[in-house]
Amino acid sequence: MTTPTDDAVRTRVLDAADRLYNARGIQAVGMDALRAESGVPLKRLYQLFPAKEAIVAQVLHRRHDLWTSLVEDAVATAPAPRERLLAIYDMLARWFDEDDFRGCVFINTFGELGTGAPRLAEIIRAHKADFQARVAELCADAGAPGSLAPQLAILAEGAQTTAAIAGTNEAAGHARAAAETLIDLALGRTTP
Repeated sequence: MTTPTDDAVRTRVLDAADRLYNARGIQAVGMDALRAESGVPLKRLYQLFPAKEAIVAQVLHRRHDLWTSLVEDAVATAPAPRERLLAIYDMLARWFDEDDFRGCVFINTFGELGTGAPRLAEIIRAHKADFQARVAELCADAGAPGSLAPQLAILAEGAQTTAAIAGTNEAAGHARAAAETLIDLALGRTTP
């Protein structure tokens, strides 16, 4: 009988942690719950992750990679620079319809822990800055001023929070309509 590799066990723990943190929140999930969900003994959990914060950090890094992939996949399907910016909001609408959508894990984590966990706050800030930088690149590709990027990013962030609270994907449509207005204004277009 073979035993799972450290990487396989680590993946199982992180998958379980992601599910539990998304469903219940970070503070509500103790190591015993993580042990039960993952099927990994507590001693083994602590061998792989010296503290709960290390698990949360890895979950956030994985979510960052997932978010980046979702954005890039959405952008890749759009035929023109303006549509690439709007594709972000179409992606949000699809995400908001998923059964396990509970809002942005980064916003939720910061809401729970604030600056009390500086390492995690740094990961969250880096994620948000990375998204805003990507939106700035898309704005530049569209010929829009740099000031448009934070405005569009804030619309996306607000839509995530609103959708989590409302339980519908309507916020994505509202954010998309507002983004379209802002983009057209920034590009000097008149809307019909």
